[in-house]
Amino acid sequence: MKNYYATKLSLPLLLLMLIQGQALFAQQDTSYPDQDGKNQVKLNVTSLLLKTYVFQYERAVGEKTSLALGFSFMPKSGPPLKSKIEDMVDDQETWDRVKDYKTSNFAFTPEFRYYLGKGVFHGFYIAPFARFAKYSVDVPFHYSYTGADNTTINETLPMNGDINTFTGGILFGAQWKLSKLVYLDWWILGPNYGTSSGSLTGVKSLNDREQTELRNQLADLGHDIPLVDTKYTVDGNGVKVDVDGPWAGVRAGVNIGFRF
Repeated sequence: MKNYYATKLSLPLLLLMLIQGQALFAQQDTSYPDQDGKNQVKLNVTSLLLKTYVFQYERAVGEKTSLALGFSFMPKSGPPLKSKIEDMVDDQETWDRVKDYKTSNFAFTPEFRYYLGKGVFHGFYIAPFARFAKYSVDVPFHYSYTGADNTTINETLPMNGDINTFTGGILFGAQWKLSKLVYLDWWILGPNYGTSSGSLTGVKSLNDREQTELRNQLADLGHDIPLVDTKYTVDGNGVKVDVDGPWAGVRAGVNIGFRF
């Protein structure tokens, strides 16, 4: 499984924005420390559209540097923007087998920021970060097989499990003051890449015909998921699928912060 919400942005355009933006932010009073405080707490408002709650705490540690720690979680639900995902799927048969899945997740994201303007909390910044995340998944796996009388039998195998990921990346962003204590923090683009591992299990009594068909369909599903290595075991008691491989994602969004 992938983190499938990505935004493409030209690197030359991003660099141009960083350079041109300095003239704007250089006009602001960005002395450090100042009377407004060294801390910020933030809420990512755009993530709410994806059924996800993202919070961040940031603390100034130098004239142009800060440390931040983010926490995000998504309660268990169906995939956000499900119709959009379905439109992007190449193999409709594969999608039909897993389209009713539900997932929840939480993640911790430590981050170091370097501001390119005159001071901390102001202007464009570059922020290397690490991300630890856990995804819990419930998948009603839909399959069919041919019965003894040559009729097609449709069945569902409930599967569930967890996938753990660890990624690293770099975030390009900009932050500015809206009022004395309220700030706007724009995460422009934060690509990240790393590894994932986990397993899904489904417990159900399976006859020989079901086992054969499930092996075939799980093999097809593994081929349809690029880069990730999947290993599966099918027997009379159910199915186990082990997942291991790369994991990629992107951070983006708009945050409202309160300084204290």
